[in-house]
Amino acid sequence: MNKNKLIDAYADFMIHLDDTMRETLHSFADALEISKQKISESNKLSDEEINILSTYVKRDVEQAAFGLSAKADNDSLSNWFKFDVELLENFTLDAFLSVADKTRIELAKIEQLAETHTYHSGDITVPGTFICDACGKEIAFKTASEIPECPACHAKTFIRI
Repeated sequence: MNKNKLIDAYADFMIHLDDTMRETLHSFADALEISKQKISESNKLSDEEINILSTYVKRDVEQAAFGLSAKADNDSLSNWFKFDVELLENFTLDAFLSVADKTRIELAKIEQLAETHTYHSGDITVPGTFICDACGKEIAFKTASEIPECPACHAKTFIRI
């Protein structure tokens, strides 16, 4: 595995992720998958390298989403990075901030919903859309249905959105 290739691709991945989240109303999980596809088309990375890179990006964005204040300004960001953001070079800071802020909002909504409405595979429910508690995959029902295991990761808990 070529670490320099992954480092270069990290910034490209963030740009794709930011573009995807700006273009439409994708969830962070969906935007991450779309960005993985885009990065696989534009970079010469193996599937394993793309999955590793995706894991790194997801970790960093979620950490920033939890760690940044509601007003993601330079002071907040400097505090999160633990050094002056002016020292950052060649980093897609705007894209990172945008994705982290949108993810923070998305995670807050999910957390709020999860506190009161947890559904389990095997439960019967009215039509609606549910998010997998583990991976963020959305499943939707047009009629009363039994909630299955997550088709993406086989988890068994969901929240209604």
